[in-house]
Amino acid sequence: MKIYALPITATVALLSAPVSAAELTPMEQLGRDLFFDADLSLNGNQPCAFCHDPGMGFSSPHGHFNESGAVVEGSVPGLFGSRKPPSAAYASPAPVFHHMIEDGDYLFVGGAFVDGRATGHQLGNAAADQAMGPPLNPVEMAMPHQACVVRAVCEGEKEHKYAVSLSDVWGAGICDIAFPAALAESCGTPGAHIVVEDEELAEKIETAFAMIGLSLGAFEASAEVNRFSSRYDRYLSGADTLSALELQGLELFEGKALCAECHVTSPGPRGEPALLTDFTYDNLGVPRNPENPIYTQPDNPDGLAFADLGLGVFLRSDPLYRTVAASQDGKFKVPTLRNVDARLYPEMPKAFMHNGYFKTLEGVVKFYNKRDVWPRCDSDMVTEAEALEKQCWPGPEVAANVNTDELGDLKLTDAEELALVAFMQTLTDE
Repeated sequence: MKIYALPITATVALLSAPVSAAELTPMEQLGRDLFFDADLSLNGNQPCAFCHDPGMGFSSPHGHFNESGAVVEGSVPGLFGSRKPPSAAYASPAPVFHHMIEDGDYLFVGGAFVDGRATGHQLGNAAADQAMGPPLNPVEMAMPHQACVVRAVCEGEKEHKYAVSLSDVWGAGICDIAFPAALAESCGTPGAHIVVEDEELAEKIETAFAMIGLSLGAFEASAEVNRFSSRYDRYLSGADTLSALELQGLELFEGKALCAECHVTSPGPRGEPALLTDFTYDNLGVPRNPENPIYTQPDNPDGLAFADLGLGVFLRSDPLYRTVAASQDGKFKVPTLRNVDARLYPEMPKAFMHNGYFKTLEGVVKFYNKRDVWPRCDSDMVTEAEALEKQCWPGPEVAANVNTDELGDLKLTDAEELALVAFMQTLTDE
């Protein structure tokens, strides 16, 4: 894997946040244009924003998916992964993936994607590493090779598609690439096997692709994506007030309900307002989503027996961590709760957790409060609505390593549950 040393000016631009969302740096503006460019997908039908809509807090805007399996169909019709799109907002402060030893156990921190596999070790920035993933994922944007992505961006530059071009940010030679004549046809073929044998050409493509990732990462780190403009932020600055119910929810969030143990309310690592995540990993015992399309996908040999091991899957691919992978099975990265209830309109369906099992914040809070109190349902393939009606819970998707210290029997009243929901609804950016 090639490690890229950035020019000082590029590093500063990546880390600098403009004063307002309208004041993007050139790199951020390029990243924004790329974020909304559907030509970076195989069928020209999916930009990054397809799964990360600003009006939904940079998460999925597809109500028909959210209310069922929650996994979004890829650029190639009929192909699905196994996970709900996470929010792209407030993800950029995540540190490079690493571990600590806490009470004798491994505690993993940082990285991007819910399983940490975009470590940040390649580009020095987890969000930038992550940005290079979806365009090449066959069940997402589905480009068969990074050369296809670079070609699309450089062709777009020739057509003056972007307000700021790749060459403007990274130098005039970045798109000086002689793409093979047959590449265009191969790039339109799902799963095409593309090999760039010329080493110099391959290096140019790899470098340009990395700069695309850095540009996308810069946009995701910008003030347009991370606005800190919620009612909660205004309350903290003294510019707004919270209702008595919302204040009760905040007190519970930081106290009895233990939410702030992971969704921390102290300032972020660069002094920014609370990020409401500590970027660690946890297995909450979330049930299977019985409507997850992964169960019927042709590349899933396990069928209904499929279980998403989360962080454990990624760790098995790393020789350094392979021996501890089983102890991390079922763990997923703690998400920010900023924009947790952001919707395009009030009745817009949303989904929560890595597999979209939960459809309501009320159901999420009830699960945290009563997971270990209510009896087990007769089947593990029970929807949230069915579980709430029957007052039972299906078994966890992954039974190992479930957190029993910070949730399961919080002894909250129904009124306290509603107060927590009310507080979380103050976290939506405006």
